[in-house]
Amino acid sequence: MSLNELTIHEARAKLAKKEVSALELTQSCFERIEKVDSKLNAFISLNKKEALKEAGKIDEQIAKGKALGVFAGIPMALKDVFCTKGIETTACSNILKGFVPPYDATTVSKLKEQGTILLGKLNTDEFTCGASTETSCFGPTKCPWDTDRVAGGSSGGSAAAVSADEAFFTLGTDTGGSIRQPAALCGCSGLKVTYGRVSRFGVISMASSWDTIGPLAKDVEDLALIMNVIAGPDQRDATTPQVKVSDYTKSLKADVKGLKIGVPKEYFGEGVEKETAKIVRDAIKEFEKAGAIVKEVSLPYTKYGVAVYYVVMPSEVSSNMARYDNIRYGSSKVEAEDLIDHYFKARAKGFGPEMKRRIMIGAYALSAGYYDAYYLKAQKVRTLIINDFNQAFSEVDVLMAPTSPFPAFKLGEKANDPLAMYLADALTIPASAAGIPALSVPCGFSKDKLPIGLQIIAPQFREDLLMQVGFAYQNLSDWHKQKPDLD
Repeated sequence: MSLNELTIHEARAKLAKKEVSALELTQSCFERIEKVDSKLNAFISLNKKEALKEAGKIDEQIAKGKALGVFAGIPMALKDVFCTKGIETTACSNILKGFVPPYDATTVSKLKEQGTILLGKLNTDEFTCGASTETSCFGPTKCPWDTDRVAGGSSGGSAAAVSADEAFFTLGTDTGGSIRQPAALCGCSGLKVTYGRVSRFGVISMASSWDTIGPLAKDVEDLALIMNVIAGPDQRDATTPQVKVSDYTKSLKADVKGLKIGVPKEYFGEGVEKETAKIVRDAIKEFEKAGAIVKEVSLPYTKYGVAVYYVVMPSEVSSNMARYDNIRYGSSKVEAEDLIDHYFKARAKGFGPEMKRRIMIGAYALSAGYYDAYYLKAQKVRTLIINDFNQAFSEVDVLMAPTSPFPAFKLGEKANDPLAMYLADALTIPASAAGIPALSVPCGFSKDKLPIGLQIIAPQFREDLLMQVGFAYQNLSDWHKQKPDLD
């Protein structure tokens, strides 16, 4: 096994025993990136010089017996919406090219304090708007299992980098499924946290009442280690509540006897491929064999999730994108007759087609005469979706369903059909609407040898329960250990 194929907990054990060095781990990742990333396009920039320098410093400190952070010497990468001091951050949009933040996002600071080594920045849909990474100004990221297919989105670069062993872990953002869906399509583990569980300070916003920050890693044990570092309140983010952070590693138990699992019938209906549904149901049966109690439940407002999302989310996108005028951020190289002409030309040139579509839809939904008919009504239905989950969790401990209705689809297959693309998030949006946590773990492969994801959903702030259940499943199966062949 190459060093870059290790999990975080395996690498930490080897570092503690001085069987490997931080420099060796980091070099192994860069060698892998050099070998395979031309096939994937997961990374948009590398931080090689600084990363190797930092790894060398950590090895010196280890040699001197100094106490170091829990992630000292572990290489990671970041979706390019996390502000990184001194490193260009573009949200994969032409309008932000040239923007170099003067500070780190809170999550980045926390990870740096624990000794992580930043390999580089990862591809994403433009301003995270997409489900395939095809709206990125750097071109699409490709699925490690079949490079003719998408890696999912918007955290496609993050999922592909983990799946291909280019990084030990990555951070992504999940607004309507943007961690879980690419994790499912690429065959890694990805966590969408409770809204507010992880600080959003320093992370470029898409839709502020939906955005969450979370990790993608090779297994659930690694997710728990990451969450121990990044979760918790932040005085710079008013949406992070004073809710105690568990030691998530203490939740890692293989026993699920007596666990009550709800299987929402709406998540196995129209639009979900039969093969995907069968593979997920087979995974749920493994829990039943281990002593869990499985029952069917109903979430009737699930069918309105996509409609609610694509009214509320573009409204918030439209508001958030107003700040990008090509004066305060990014390059100002626009020839214009006056200030208004500058705005028109800069935004027309800087934003891609999907961004323009969402900005216009959002502006329309918020305009006088349409606010009550669209935005307000969508928010009311969002409340009904929340009530659905509250009712379900009064009967069961967790819910289980497919993460995506289908495996990774062909590049370009849905690019010119926005409605078809939006349906790729049909099974992840409801949990996002409710602000509750959800986990995607690999649970099998399609006949085309493409990964399928099992989605596990829990009540607010029960990430500990998700860790327990996900860890238990990874003790019952070895799907998460499968590797794509990129050689």
